[in-house]
Amino acid sequence: MAKKNKTKTPEQIKYDQMQKKHELKRPILKNCIRAFFVGGTICLIGQAITYFYIYYFDFTEKTAGNPTVATMVFIAMLLTGFGLYDRLGQFGGAGSAVPVTGFGNAVISSAIEHRTEGFVLGVGGNIFKLAGSVIVFGVFSAFVVALIKTFISQWGGF
Repeated sequence: MAKKNKTKTPEQIKYDQMQKKHELKRPILKNCIRAFFVGGTICLIGQAITYFYIYYFDFTEKTAGNPTVATMVFIAMLLTGFGLYDRLGQFGGAGSAVPVTGFGNAVISSAIEHRTEGFVLGVGGNIFKLAGSVIVFGVFSAFVVALIKTFISQWGGF
């Protein structure tokens, strides 16, 4: 930091000091606690939905995952459409973005934003604009993990 001050003019140094004096402190601990509880509540709801599918539809623990994910994404899309998921995101931050519901929110938000451009060029062309990278890196990381597991199982690990 001392090297930077040597290249700055006295006015720039004075401005930096004034900026630090008036800068708002971010409530990092409060944001982490909110994210923890919002994300945990979303996961609790997902677990309840999983038990619902196991109890009422005779799914196993392995097979109940797919309909649970689809249900959670659908619920997130509905809440986004009604404007409620945005409020949850403002309150919970990463706690609402990290679970699979954040993916549903990203997909439907793009569709809602571009609906005035038409269904084909607007919604169809932009629906995966935000979520496309999630899909690409998710598929790639799944491939890498499967490749590693294959190599380890060939050597007698799993």
